[in-house]
Parts: sequence; C-alpha cells; structure tokens
Amino acid sequence: MKITHDISIVHTTHPFVIARGGASEHRLIRVRIRDDDGVEGWGEAAPNRFYGETADTALAALERLRPIVEAMDPWHLEDVEAEMNRALRFNGSVKSAVSAALHDLAGKRLGVPVYRLFGLDPAKAPLSSFTIAIAASEAELRERVAQAAEYPVLKVKLGTDHDEAIIRTVRDAAPDKILRVDANAAWTAKQALRMIDILLQCGVEYVEQPLPAHDLEGTRFVRERSPLPVICDESCVTAADIAGLVGVADGINIKLSKCGGLREALKMIATARSHGMLVMAGCMIETSLGISAAAHFAPLLDYADFDGAALLADDPYTGATIARGVIAIPDAPGLGVRARG
Repeated sequence: MKITHDISIVHTTHPFVIARGGASEHRLIRVRIRDDDGVEGWGEAAPNRFYGETADTALAALERLRPIVEAMDPWHLEDVEAEMNRALRFNGSVKSAVSAALHDLAGKRLGVPVYRLFGLDPAKAPLSSFTIAIAASEAELRERVAQAAEYPVLKVKLGTDHDEAIIRTVRDAAPDKILRVDANAAWTAKQALRMIDILLQCGVEYVEQPLPAHDLEGTRFVRERSPLPVICDESCVTAADIAGLVGVADGINIKLSKCGGLREALKMIATARSHGMLVMAGCMIETSLGISAAAHFAPLLDYADFDGAALLADDPYTGATIARGVIAIPDAPGLGVRARG
C-alpha cells in the first residue's frame, strides 16, 4: 500500500458558531491509500481543536502512522485500527481517515458499497437533523430556520446567556418540526435543569451534552431529574468510555473524528446497545467524503446528525446526502464518493 494526502480548504455558508466559538473556514485532509493493483481508497480527517487536533498535528500523526499502515495487509481492517491505536493515542481524525480509506478500498475491490460489508439495509437509516448554529441576532436566527425549511428535524445549538430566547424563537419559527438541543458542555447542573424545563415546554426531543465532558456525576444528577433523554457527546470518545456512562446518560453520540475508525464505531454501537442505551452519530464540519463514511453505518442508529457537508458552500465531493433529512447512502462500490468535476 502507498498513502498520500491532500488538503481541502472549505467554507460554511454561514459562520458555524457553537458555545466554544466558531469559524467559516476549515482545513480538511483527504487520505488516499493505493493498493498494489492500483485501486485507491479515500478517507477524510476533520481535526477539531477540542480533541487536541489541528490540520498540522493530523499531518504529523499521518507521517507517524504511514510506515505502520503501509506495511500491513489492507484487508486486515481490525488489525490496522489496533496497530494505529498502539502507535498513537488520540489523533482520532487521522485514524478515522485511514480506516475510511481502507473500507473504501475493500468495497471497491469487492465491487460493493461499504454498507453491504456491514450487512445493513440503507432504508433503515433514521432521518438526519440539520443544525441551527448560534446566530448574532433574532432576525438572523429566524433566517437560518427559514433556510432550513426542507429539513424536518432541527438541532439547535445552545450554550449562551440567552438560550431561552433562542429555543423559543426557533420553536415559533418552526412550530411543527422535531427539535433537538446541543449545549456543547456549556451549562452547570442548575442551568441544565432550568433549561430542560423550558425545552420540555418547547417540545424538544432530547438534550445533548448539557454539562462539561468530565462532570459525569453532574450529568448523572441532571439525567436522574430530567424528563428528556440526555445524550453524551464530548464525554464519550471511544467504546472504553461507555461503561462509565451507564446510569449517567441515556445515550451516546459517535463521531468518527473522535473514535478513530469505522471498526471502533461499530464497537461503540454494540457496547451501547448491550447497556440498553440510545445511539446517535454526528459529524464535524466535513465534506461529503467524511459524511459518507459515517452514513454507511447509519442503519444501526437511533438518531443522526450528518449535516456537515450540507452546511458547506463549496463541498468538493459528491456522496451521501441528507436532502429533506433523508440519509441517501451511495450504492456505488466503497464509500461511493466522487470528486466534483
């Protein structure tokens, strides 16, 4: 095998702002793995500073992993992820890019989409939400909701000093839509319980990561008193975190850029199910290449938030889509992703 890479600089249609801040420009890394017979698989790294990654650190990690991966059998998908984890802790985005590229390669060589490798029915994928990021004004917030008219499920970012006004405005602007809320770890337990009462009034379906990632006892306290399901995102990085979340949260949010690979994502799903937990998967700001990798296991999920590429003004690829919230998984071999002409 031979690994190469290139960098995509992409831009969101609007500044994507959450409780920790935001940006309009994002640097993403496409990892390309070419086998000896000339078939090439692609994967994407979407580094996130919250998890200690930038594009530069991801590239350095890729150089560390390159000789390890290139020396292995590309069919040994479990072994490759295990060896990458032994070589480097963290660096989930670049590991997930390598994993996705190898799955893409395997699917292409077999002539089947990755979801068939997993034995899944794409028709069973849940609807994807579309994110309403934090806006600078009520007028802008209403415009964002109006622009998301085709999506039946909205995920509203909170974590400001005017969260009640945000969720009431969104509900007023979208009276019939399913609403979900993500606080991105911005609340205290007291704030969370106050806000959950308001979210309940607004017909919100669940609340994601209300408290800081490390505050598991605080999250347990909130969950025991919450009439809404509590889902952990930042508190749950890999399958090893799930046992500690039993009784703390009702569900987990998987992201490939956190967990480090498709095999690890499948382990997380199985582990969460064994504890009776809800399972969702989300994304960073990613192109259709990154979204497509996660979309292939979407039929195993309760909830999905695969809007990363839909938020872009300049997606360089075609692949999985979420038009009207429906996750359409490519039926072409591998991930089914193509570069735009």
